[in-house]
Amino acid sequence: MDQDKKIKRIDSARDKARAREKDSERLKVEENVFDVPTLKILYTLSNKGIIKAMGGAISTGKEANVFYAEGEEKELAIKIYRIASSTFKAMDAYIMKDPRFTNIRNNRRDIIFAWTRKELQNLKRAKSAGVRVPEPIIAEKNILIMEFMGEEKTPYPLLKNTPLKNDEAKLVYDKIVEYMRLLYKEANLVHADLSEYNVLIDPADTTPIFIDMGQSVTLEHPNAREFLYRDVQNILRFFGRYGITDKPEELLSKIQADAT
Repeated sequence: MDQDKKIKRIDSARDKARAREKDSERLKVEENVFDVPTLKILYTLSNKGIIKAMGGAISTGKEANVFYAEGEEKELAIKIYRIASSTFKAMDAYIMKDPRFTNIRNNRRDIIFAWTRKELQNLKRAKSAGVRVPEPIIAEKNILIMEFMGEEKTPYPLLKNTPLKNDEAKLVYDKIVEYMRLLYKEANLVHADLSEYNVLIDPADTTPIFIDMGQSVTLEHPNAREFLYRDVQNILRFFGRYGITDKPEELLSKIQADAT
């Protein structure tokens, strides 16, 4: 397929996504996502064969939108950070003290580009440690491309939207705790925004999948322990409804323990 046809396919997918979305605020968000520099990056990634066809929005967050796409060999999720409207000041606490990103200029564009690279690196670390996360593929400026986690163009449900029996919830909880331990001990990371909103559940086997790892920090970050404690509190708060009665100190001990 030549470049003009690829560009038309991406433009067509963009137009269809807009046509399906009637809410004016959401339309405004999409305008902020698909600025000219972002479209140029998408065209380049298409020319490289990474993106075959782009679909509609999967989710809309405070800083980024995620879109479904088809790759040459697998389905993709394309996360696009909005440069014009991201609340980049909220990113400062997670990235400006990260020893991996000490030379970033304190302006919106540089912070968002670094944040995108940071999420790619965090996903790679997590996956190498044995945590189930979307497989990261490439980060290009404000665009992160990763494996699509879902079926038939529909993402797996969030933990918060997944009905569980108490025995199922205990298995999910135990797996999440194991992933938190692997992040801490093997990947040298703290998720830093872990909750029922950032965990997907694979319906086939109720396996949890950690997502949204742009804010994740290394243990050298001065706020790492504070972020870990917050993650612990979030997980215990959610699973308390299923009869999980661990105390924060108990869960911290499990996360920081060596493998047996």
